[in-house]
Amino acid sequence: MKFTVYQESRIGKRASNQDRTAYCYSRDALLMVVADGMGGHLHGEVAAHIAVQTITEAFRREARPSLSNPLQFLSLAFTHAHRAIIDFAADRGLPEAPRTTCVACVTQDKLAYWAHAGDSRLYLIRGERLLVQTRDHSRVQRMLDQGLIDPDDAATHPARNRVFSCLGGSHQPRIDFSRKMPLKAGDVLALCSDGVWAPLGNDLLVHSLAGANPMLSVPRLLEQAEALAGANSDNLSLIAMQWDRNYAEDSPSNVSTKTMPPDTFTARMGEVGAESVPSDLSEDDIGHAIEQIHKAIQKSSD
Repeated sequence: MKFTVYQESRIGKRASNQDRTAYCYSRDALLMVVADGMGGHLHGEVAAHIAVQTITEAFRREARPSLSNPLQFLSLAFTHAHRAIIDFAADRGLPEAPRTTCVACVTQDKLAYWAHAGDSRLYLIRGERLLVQTRDHSRVQRMLDQGLIDPDDAATHPARNRVFSCLGGSHQPRIDFSRKMPLKAGDVLALCSDGVWAPLGNDLLVHSLAGANPMLSVPRLLEQAEALAGANSDNLSLIAMQWDRNYAEDSPSNVSTKTMPPDTFTARMGEVGAESVPSDLSEDDIGHAIEQIHKAIQKSSD
């Protein structure tokens, strides 16, 4: 495989960053995942962390060097992440389980497969054209589908942040899956939280990513999204990958896996700052929480 991939997450104007991102690749497969912790629920950032870590660890276990069934992998990984969040809440005696939206994508054998729960999105861009966009599990999307509002109304609708599917919480998530999608050289796959797509709109997002080096386009897009959102800027997270193309820069974002041993992996978790630590957790609480997260992930995988 040959590709260029770049990820970045910013706090926006929120008190903490509840988004989490990661990508991981073996010689023959690549995983990308974005999770957006739901801020109206206790410890949304923990739910997002558990989701990303659970899915990434499952990939490291199974992609040796490729997945036998990518869609089945995504189904089981999302289910295990949901269970791990619930187990974490039970172990800590939380009044309710934390919640997170999530979108993940696997590329393998020149094909892409993806799954999502909530309103974190995936875009597939070919040339200057938006080829595919995931459909949000949200009240506003339902209203759009029913013709009750138009896209301009959706951008400012008071219910635009209300989703009906997520990982964690008290209900079994609805998870939508793609069909297998052949990739062509230059295709761009972008995964992002609603803090990115909501202020930008599809036209600006697609135009900025089409044919561009993700190492340059991703930071620029986040700057634009944060500026357009102004004082109401949410957390912003974006992973963009351009398929079958590298750029001249000597950078970890330029990847060619041809010479990788079949049993090795490279994983890069998105960086988050100290402001992403829940303010009501002490250092001892944080250490204990991390230990419980690992136990919950292990339990969900058994």
